[in-house]
Amino acid sequence: MSFPTTRLRRLRRTTTLRGLARETRLDLDTFVQPLFVCPGEGVRQPLDGLPGMMQLSVDETVREAEELRSLGVRAILLFGVPEAKDDAGTGAWATDGIVQRALRALTASDPGIGLLTDVCLCEYTAHGHCGVLEDGEVANDATLALLARTAVSHVEAGADVVCPSDMMDGRVAAIRAALDDAGRERAPIVSYAAKYASAFYGPFRDAAGSKPSSGDRRSHQLDPANIREALRECEQDLEEGADAIIVKPALAYLDVIRAVRERFDAPVWAYNVSGEYAMVKAAAATGWLDERQAALESLTAIRRAGADVVISYWTKDLATWL
Repeated sequence: MSFPTTRLRRLRRTTTLRGLARETRLDLDTFVQPLFVCPGEGVRQPLDGLPGMMQLSVDETVREAEELRSLGVRAILLFGVPEAKDDAGTGAWATDGIVQRALRALTASDPGIGLLTDVCLCEYTAHGHCGVLEDGEVANDATLALLARTAVSHVEAGADVVCPSDMMDGRVAAIRAALDDAGRERAPIVSYAAKYASAFYGPFRDAAGSKPSSGDRRSHQLDPANIREALRECEQDLEEGADAIIVKPALAYLDVIRAVRERFDAPVWAYNVSGEYAMVKAAAATGWLDERQAALESLTAIRRAGADVVISYWTKDLATWL
């Protein structure tokens, strides 16, 4: 079983042979497209930090969802850009909140696409933090009831899945209990269980208007140096009732995705975040690399590491590339 009898290049010689031997495949069923919903009508506001992405008014979000479904995309993840903010983030759970309005419009239009929502307060608080503040710090326990209220409001407006991204301790249990008490026990929770305090969120924070006015999020998001702690977070969220868990970011944390995949039998998702997307876009704009090849290689790496589902800004492009 050595050269020249064994020639591993035989199965790499042609496109057909490479396809037959391929171990990891990209499939639109396993990708989710994020969308940013904003006030107004007929709004399609390009985002400088996320080329190809836009803030969309509710009517344009419906049109975008219909187009995505026609391309074969199966799910979208909604983020809200509210008209106004306050210290408690009350727009997050308001009946007429931006995400709630979008969910009702999407449900009425029946685009045949899965509706996922981000559950956090950072887009709705005047200070930009993920929860309410007490003495200048994010108050964990005081935030839980608000997150639970937000999740229930999303499901009642039409969300199929809620995705808490705040990283408060105990929030999955609080959300699960609130959903069950509201008669929404069938609604799944996909938890951002291993969310790191990362520099790769920059373009997203500009797009969603969620940059903290002071300080940072290191008090509740994971230290990039830690992996055992991430596994403990995943274990705790699963014990509290999470139906799937997310590792975020993806490319700089492929080892974490692999470790989570090997430790747990639950579905593992990964978020290919804005900075990872923007870096490739910027390099491609200069001609330094081919965007399609770099994107496909990046997405394949995330799936190869063990992610069952990938949230990516390239999902719409992937629909045409595949």
